Amino acid sequence: MSRVTNEREDLISEYPPHPVKWPIMFQGWDCLTFVHWRYQPGVIRPLLPMELELDTFDGAAWIGMTPFILTRLRPPVLPALPWISRFPEMNVRTYVRGPDGERGIWFFSLEADRLAAVCGARLSYGLPYRWAKMAAHCDSGKVEYSSRRHFGTGQASIAIRSGPQINPQERERFLTARFRLYTTLAGRLAYAQVEHPRWPLQSATLLKLEQNVVHHSGVPKPSGEPLAHFSPGVYVRIGRPRWV
Repeated sequence: MSRVTNEREDLISEYPPHPVKWPIMFQGWDCLTFVHWRYQPGVIRPLLPMELELDTFDGAAWIGMTPFILTRLRPPVLPALPWISRFPEMNVRTYVRGPDGERGIWFFSLEADRLAAVCGARLSYGLPYRWAKMAAHCDSGKVEYSSRRHFGTGQASIAIRSGPQINPQERERFLTARFRLYTTLAGRLAYAQVEHPRWPLQSATLLKLEQNVVHHSGVPKPSGEPLAHFSPGVYVRIGRPRWV
């Protein structure tokens, strides 16, 4: 069974610990909203691969739902193409440590508006992408997202009002400064490094939150008032998947 980490004294840096020297993909994560709920660690721990430790903060596991607009998607040396390189995306995730203690993200689901991107990510990284009809609008501080899976149950309608820029404290760094993704590829635990500048974070006020995506991603329904943060985005370098 997966373990829960003790909350350690080491501080989380806002900067990537490992440069991605040879990225196999570039992309922008623009107009991004973080929505997080607290969970009891014992509820989330059994949902993880046994090789991973659940990472906790303030005695809690955290489940995040993160909608954004993916932009400028391209492989090395090739340009971004207008239609396939820009589309809405959303993920449901929690926070973990690998066998070497490296902090990262475990995804329960990822929605994307491009079928080609869904198929490519499933094949190359083993990530649980789902094809969805999605929309995202950012205008004068108000941000709106919608998503509905083409197959199966899972939909969301979210609206926020972004606020002033904030100086991330330890909790914000825990929830956002993650530079490794973990996945299961060909039945084995794998990871990929991610490199991007520090998140420019702003406060956010939830105006609307109607969703059943978390529950239909294999996670119990959230309860309580969620935390929300907004970022105009970062440009990202993603490394190839590697076996743990």
